[in-house]
Amino acid sequence: MKVAVFRKEHFNAAHQLHNPRWSDEKNERVFGKCNNKNFHGHNYDLIVRVIGEVDEEKGYVIDMKELSDIIKENILDRFDHKNLNLDTEEFKNLNPSAENIAIVIWNILRQKLDIKYDLKIKLYETERNFVEYPVTN
Repeated sequence: MKVAVFRKEHFNAAHQLHNPRWSDEKNERVFGKCNNKNFHGHNYDLIVRVIGEVDEEKGYVIDMKELSDIIKENILDRFDHKNLNLDTEEFKNLNPSAENIAIVIWNILRQKLDIKYDLKIKLYETERNFVEYPVTN
C-alpha cells in the first residue's frame, strides 16, 4: 500500500509578471500590480508530497531528513531571497507565475528523487492563493 508523506518549507522571493512580447499597457492591464517594474515579493509556502510504498525494514516511505536536504539544496538555496526574474536561470525567459514556479520546482525535484516515488507540489503564493502540480483527475 502506498502512503503520502509531506514536507513543508518556506522561502521568500521577488518577481515581476511580465510578457516582453506585449506592450507596457497590455502588461499593466493583464498583470496589474504584479507587473510593477520595481518587482514585488511573496512569502511562499511550499508543500512537497511524496507517495510511495512503506519500506518494510525502515518503516517509512522516504527519509524525511534526506527529503529536507534535497529541497534545501535544490530549491531553497536556489530561490530563497532572490529576484526570480533577475537572479535565476529558470526564470530568465519564463514568467515566474505561481504556476510556473510550481512546475519548475517539480521538474527539479523529479530529477533528484527516485522514480519509484510519485511527487506533487503545492505552492502557496499567499494564504489564499495556491497552486498544485501535477493535477490528476
